[in-house]
Amino acid sequence: MNTTLDVALIQNSCDDDARVNLAAQVARIREAANDGARLVLLQELHNHRYFCQVEDPALFDLAEPVPGPTTEALAALAAELGVVIVASLFERRAAGLYHNTAVVLDSDGRLAGRYRKMHIPDDPGYHEKFYFTPGDTGFAPVDTAVGRLGVLVCWDQWYPEAARLMTLAGADLLLYPTAIGWDDQDDRDEQQRQLDAWRTSQRAHAIANGLPVLSCNRCGTEPDPAGHGPGIRFWGHSFVCGPQGEILAEADEHPRVLHTRIDRRRSEQVRRIWPFLRDRRIDEYAPLLNRYND
Repeated sequence: MNTTLDVALIQNSCDDDARVNLAAQVARIREAANDGARLVLLQELHNHRYFCQVEDPALFDLAEPVPGPTTEALAALAAELGVVIVASLFERRAAGLYHNTAVVLDSDGRLAGRYRKMHIPDDPGYHEKFYFTPGDTGFAPVDTAVGRLGVLVCWDQWYPEAARLMTLAGADLLLYPTAIGWDDQDDRDEQQRQLDAWRTSQRAHAIANGLPVLSCNRCGTEPDPAGHGPGIRFWGHSFVCGPQGEILAEADEHPRVLHTRIDRRRSEQVRRIWPFLRDRRIDEYAPLLNRYND
């Protein structure tokens, strides 16, 4: 395996037409591959505007099976370009059973694996518990032509347990397709604190586990479909950091293909000087299985 890996994150704003969104993703994947990327990460639920701002049973019609139309289109593209694509879909598993699912299409077009989002938020503007059943795939990396990918989704990025379990299962990279943004009713200082916390949390996962982290967020303002709230201004700022949390590349708030190169040797080098996995006191961690230690 090569000592370096060229990666690209596709940060886009979303239209209300799924066909337009998928076409935009395909065009940017082609751009990334032409620039040398071998691994391409898309943002969370990239085919649609963020519909979870409201609770509407009719919006379950947006879901699709896996395999299905989007995975088939992206699989063909992955095989044509020889790249690994990590995509994010609203999965219809069965009648009344839906997931927020990341799929991994290998460079030969094979559906290498899927991860169903484990941590499901329920906050103002983010009514995901209405739509998504918590995942049951566990924290299992997906083997691909570019390595073992520890794929997680958005709200998972706040939980060190998820990153650690992917690491303990042998992940080479941690990847987070994401949809997070600001409420414009918050003042500028509060917005900056939220962005800093989001970035810091994921950089901490990189440091604690000695792994690169790829976090791909959407951007642009999306109105509340019901017209009751202010909508969400997705803050973009997709980034890639190395195993000491060092920022390798970061976007601003606008659509772009964020491209960078990862040195695969760094994780081994960093873990030799910061041996966090060696020094874990696994004999003392049983209380972590409790909701709270009263």
